[in-house]
Amino acid sequence: MSTETVAGRKRKGASLAPLAPSKRVARASGGWAALPTDIVFLILRRVLAGGDIVDYIAFRGVCFYWRACTPPPGDPTLRDPRLRPRGWVALCDGDAVRTDDACEIPFFNTRTARRIRVHLPELRRYRIVGFTDGLVILLHKSTTKVRVVHPFTRAAVDLPPLVRVYRKEVGQFKYPMLLMVAVVCGSANSIAVAVWFPSRTVVLAAEPDDTDWKLYPPSLEVEGSPVVVAHIPDDININFKIFMVESGGQMLLAVYPPGHSGFRLYEVHLRLRNSTGTGELIRVDSLGDRALFLGTDRCLSVSTRGLPSLRGNSIYFSLVGSPVVLHPLGTESSEDLAKHCQIHNMVDRIRPSVRPFTIVDHLFTYCHPRQWAEGLMFHEYHHIPESFKELRGSIKAKNSKLRIPPR
Repeated sequence: MSTETVAGRKRKGASLAPLAPSKRVARASGGWAALPTDIVFLILRRVLAGGDIVDYIAFRGVCFYWRACTPPPGDPTLRDPRLRPRGWVALCDGDAVRTDDACEIPFFNTRTARRIRVHLPELRRYRIVGFTDGLVILLHKSTTKVRVVHPFTRAAVDLPPLVRVYRKEVGQFKYPMLLMVAVVCGSANSIAVAVWFPSRTVVLAAEPDDTDWKLYPPSLEVEGSPVVVAHIPDDININFKIFMVESGGQMLLAVYPPGHSGFRLYEVHLRLRNSTGTGELIRVDSLGDRALFLGTDRCLSVSTRGLPSLRGNSIYFSLVGSPVVLHPLGTESSEDLAKHCQIHNMVDRIRPSVRPFTIVDHLFTYCHPRQWAEGLMFHEYHHIPESFKELRGSIKAKNSKLRIPPR
């Protein structure tokens, strides 16, 4: 059975915790199926420790005995990090077809370079508004209900509609909802989702059992949650470009000063609300083999060990007029990677799309959800000229499918 077939099949059953055989079956007389159960579970633990859910699905497909004595991979709460699709990012085909219209998402694993196209028929009723740890966050186009879906097991968690709190705190206009950003957070019993909107100073959050979304002002400290309390150097001000990204288990602050003199990187030390320690920023001089992709609403850190076309110890970011810029850390030089791939001069088309797209093109588009959601590559459509009337009309027509229900 192919991985895509497995990814598209709905599975039912208990999650993997605790790790225990789901049923006792008679073993075959020889071959892999004859391995003792404790050996099978030793392999299983190593698969989950070093791989991800797709490896576990493939593991259960080796033989009937392995599948019968191990729990199904579907976690109905989506809480178990072992069953998350770790290391997967969603690619863009660059054909101006939205994933919710195509009802499928191409995924790429940044650690193994494996690629899987997953068919999700329910996408037609939803709009993709975010990804976290490989989980897909959806917004229903007519009810504004939010759903979190595991793309490989099809397990899903539903949350209440956004409409009431949205009308009260954001307004009647649909435009902010078209640009909303959503992330999955931890929760006591399942998961929670937090959403925010451009140019609005509110954060909304909800859990599956909630009847409505709660309002959290950005300055609110939630009891027991980690908050950043670090002194920002005096020479960093609002004119700097500032990004935060998780990289190799560390929280990094990337600062790009005016004048294009190169990035400064800091490791952010967190302090719990009631602890006595003080948070601080520690200067980072090297990323090792990792590369950072910094976008407006999403940042990404990947290892370049299995991706030779990427440059380690480097930062990929965007400037006005230069959609993809490579900056090797520790230098003051930068390279405009999209200079010869621009399809327009900000006014008219000057060349057809330059294909095939590179890994950098795909990862950087993933970091720019607005273009990704439209099926457009960021380096080509970071700006859509007025002369692209057909494309603009198509985007407007598709956006009209999202409706805010009446009171």
